[in-house]
Amino acid sequence: MQTNDELFIRMNQVDYLFLRSLAEPGINQLEMVVDEAVVIEEKRGKLNSSSLPSELAFLYKDSAPIETTEGCMAFRLYWKRYAAYLVTEECVGGCGDYEDEVYKGERLRLYSKSHFLEHLARDTGAHTEPLLHFKVVCENHIVDVVSEERPTIEIIPL
Repeated sequence: MQTNDELFIRMNQVDYLFLRSLAEPGINQLEMVVDEAVVIEEKRGKLNSSSLPSELAFLYKDSAPIETTEGCMAFRLYWKRYAAYLVTEECVGGCGDYEDEVYKGERLRLYSKSHFLEHLARDTGAHTEPLLHFKVVCENHIVDVVSEERPTIEIIPL
């Protein structure tokens, strides 16, 4: 069985993730499932652009879909208690100035300094432990989770 640290590394080795589900299975508990996805090279340049205005059809010319396929992994992240979480639609999720933030990881990030942590430090209190900020960067959503503890991570069936 892989440790959380090993699964943190493994999640950061995938090229693409899609958020499959986000649920609160209990009071202040959070469960997230994300699916790995890959570029489907066999379909490169074969996408139907008829649904686009003609002046945008060039966007599909050499494009390839990114999809979850057999052989991809699914990750379940579970926080037994969270302080806050935020789900952002991916198109608007990276448009600010974040040069002063500090984190490790790409798909699953752990921040030591972030605007979200600064906001929560100003806006909340009564935490018994320092807050940890995780960000899961998916193709369809960006999910920020702040908790006093790291999530449990496991690989689950697609």
